[in-house]
Amino acid sequence: MAMLVSGCAVPPAGPVKPGTSGTAAGEVPTIPVTDARKRLGELSVAVRGVLDGYDRAKFPHWKTVSGTCNVREELLKRDGADVGVNAECAAVSGTWRSVYDGETWRKASEVDVDHVVPLAQAWVSGAKTWKQSRREQFANELALPQLRVVTDNLNQQKGDKAPEEWKPPLVAFWCTYATDWIVVKHAYGLTITVPERTALSSMLDRC
Repeated sequence: MAMLVSGCAVPPAGPVKPGTSGTAAGEVPTIPVTDARKRLGELSVAVRGVLDGYDRAKFPHWKTVSGTCNVREELLKRDGADVGVNAECAAVSGTWRSVYDGETWRKASEVDVDHVVPLAQAWVSGAKTWKQSRREQFANELALPQLRVVTDNLNQQKGDKAPEEWKPPLVAFWCTYATDWIVVKHAYGLTITVPERTALSSMLDRC
């Protein structure tokens, strides 16, 4: 199953909205760079909030999608090649190419599912005021480019950092990374800071 590694120039069939479904297996929604810049300009700029009250438990994630398969397991199947699963839907074989560094891995334990816009970043840019149901939707978002299968230690290295603090080591992916971040924040009405906006705009220059 091929993974979409780049593609700032392939428009989606229609407006990208949070919580919708219908994304084909192996596909990650993307938009043209001109649309990304437009949406970036539409994001509200605000001082980043504080983490007071934040807890990952307030973003229930890896909910069940169907049968015994949860969101994480669905992502491993979507973004992997020749993925085999057991009766519990756990991936027991396959290969995964991390878009953050271009490395290929052959064990599910070697990759993580990353929230492109970290949960803590969402909290300090608007999600603090959301109802829990909306935070759960955000943490399990499959219709937007919010979840990516990546090298596990890179996900840990990134942590809760914003684009001005951390970027994927694979520079060729910066365009898509910035577009992903903008699409997600725009769809969920999250704010950005001035340094964040500057970093995203610079990354779009790579498109």
